[in-house]
Amino acid sequence: MIFDFDGLILETERPDFQSWREVYREHGQDLTMDVWGDVIGRGAEHFNPYQALVDRLGHDLDREAVLNRRRARHLEMIAELEILPGVRESVAEARHLGLALGVASSSSHLWVDGHLQRLGLNQFSCVRCRDDVEDAKPAPDLYLAVCACLAVTPAEAIALEDSANGIAAAKAAGLRCVAIPNPMTTGLDLSAADLRLGSLADLSVADLLERLG
Repeated sequence: MIFDFDGLILETERPDFQSWREVYREHGQDLTMDVWGDVIGRGAEHFNPYQALVDRLGHDLDREAVLNRRRARHLEMIAELEILPGVRESVAEARHLGLALGVASSSSHLWVDGHLQRLGLNQFSCVRCRDDVEDAKPAPDLYLAVCACLAVTPAEAIALEDSANGIAAAKAAGLRCVAIPNPMTTGLDLSAADLRLGSLADLSVADLLERLG
């Protein structure tokens, strides 16, 4: 069982979007979900919010000041987050059932490992991040890397994802995929997933495996 991180274990996507949206609005611009929806699940190199803002304005800003203020606001919101419903229980049940556990994230190891340690989620045998592969999601590289690390074939693995780009990565790698959207991604097209749940608390891991055959 392979978990995404951002938006699946911890709902970091709203603070990321909201902190940048506040910056945009300070400069008379808006950052919409039409733009951000395609960013979710991808690596940071896909979209540079600061550069996109500068391009819109047609002039440069005090880059360091903008980034520092945005980072402080982002971390302030992140500090208030709780682990998403059903995550701890699913991890515990999966271990009890003898399933190997991994994480596949388009974020950096610094970000993911730090939060997993802070949350006390040290049960994952393998964590692969954008630092480990050539291409982040929606490319299949991350899921293939985790499967190789866990010594399983993609057909033997299940991905848990909240975004369209994450689902695309899992399916391209040959995994079955369960969509578990958060408020930021619930309006996206997640129909490529094999199953969709409201949260991980909706279904036990045993029942999930049975539903997926």
